[in-house]
Amino acid sequence: MADPAIAEHSQRFFKTGKGEYGEGDKFLGLRVPVIRQQAKKYQDISVTEIQRLLKSRFHEERLCALLLLVGKFNNGSSAERERLYKLYVGNTRYINNWDLVDSSASYIVGDYLADKDKQPLYVLARSTALWERRIAIMATFHFIKLGQFDHGLRLSKVLVNDQQDLIHKAVGWMLREIGNRDWKAEEAFLKTLYKKMPRTMLRYAIEKFPERKRQRYLKGQV
Repeated sequence: MADPAIAEHSQRFFKTGKGEYGEGDKFLGLRVPVIRQQAKKYQDISVTEIQRLLKSRFHEERLCALLLLVGKFNNGSSAERERLYKLYVGNTRYINNWDLVDSSASYIVGDYLADKDKQPLYVLARSTALWERRIAIMATFHFIKLGQFDHGLRLSKVLVNDQQDLIHKAVGWMLREIGNRDWKAEEAFLKTLYKKMPRTMLRYAIEKFPERKRQRYLKGQV
């Protein structure tokens, strides 16, 4: 199924060059819908085989592994879900690009921690590893969908001074999602911190605001 032309495009799109966030990653050249079809087709393979895929040097195989893990997590018993959560957080070095994080963190980490202590997210949010910090904020998407905004806001505050653009985007995205459900909760947060926020984070957070209000935030006039 591999397509060299798609692989070449993906190498550029996912910033795999020297010094870039995806440095050294390898691609087979598969579109995401194809990967999802394969994950659905082979949902019954063992967790051992999924772990082998997760450690692959090829990006698409790691994505397939994560989609398989999400499927097994959704259908698992409490004990199985705990095992898969621990497998996930114990192998974050292989969850090493934004699409890998975004397709799995809220569905496994967020879901598992929904009724548990959220301290593991704060440990991840203070990690030196970019992708662990993104896992932390993206996991809160599960809570946000349930109308629970507290940890999304708290983790946004922890990450507000992060140096990485991919964290700025993720935090802004989660703030926007909170605002989509409760604009007062988002604005209460923004009014205390928006002048300190990186520009990209702020732009993502206020993307759905009425234009006049959006401009006031951008000009620091709120």
